[in-house]
Amino acid sequence: MATSWQLSGSYFENCNCDVVCPCLVSTNAQLTSKPTQGVCDVALVFHIDKGNFGDVRLDGLNVAMVAHTPGPMAQGNWTAAAYIDERADERQTEALGAIFTGAAGGPMAAFAPMISTNLGAKKVPIKYQIDGKKRSAEIAGVMHMAVEPLPTMREDGEMSMATGHPVNPDWLALAVGVEGSTFRDHGMSWDNSRRNGHYAPISWSGQH
Repeated sequence: MATSWQLSGSYFENCNCDVVCPCLVSTNAQLTSKPTQGVCDVALVFHIDKGNFGDVRLDGLNVAMVAHTPGPMAQGNWTAAAYIDERADERQTEALGAIFTGAAGGPMAAFAPMISTNLGAKKVPIKYQIDGKKRSAEIAGVMHMAVEPLPTMREDGEMSMATGHPVNPDWLALAVGVEGSTFRDHGMSWDNSRRNGHYAPISWSGQH
């Protein structure tokens, strides 16, 4: 029998492209534009406010994913790694793995075919914070990432686009990485300070 799942919460990402990421403004849905630095180094971090995978509760847990691509993201050949909240028990870890690898369907299934080198997942403490319109996450000794809204003349201090991004196709804020947004692990190291960022609420569901 299929297991139904759903979750809601928030996410942000920070990549090494200049603002705004060319992947979002491609003229061909099958082939995104080349990253502004030639390659893409990106971290995506997720916080689940409320969620369940069948009878397994996922409330309050965090997940992070990092990826390197040697060219346009849609061409694949990603090298990717994941980090799962150390507070997750065995059943929660299995559920998060199914959702965030795309094995259980849902938005992350769009990324799965792009990954050619999977570096696996680590259980780590992940600190996720929302401070007004700023989002930040920290994995001690590995990653410190934070984004804030791209400067705008809008009264609400926020610019957004309906880009079709799998994480939230209808609403994605344009943001920029704050100083000190760095990652170092798996032989990869990057500094995405003042580089492209996004954030959005998430509301996903699927069956596995």
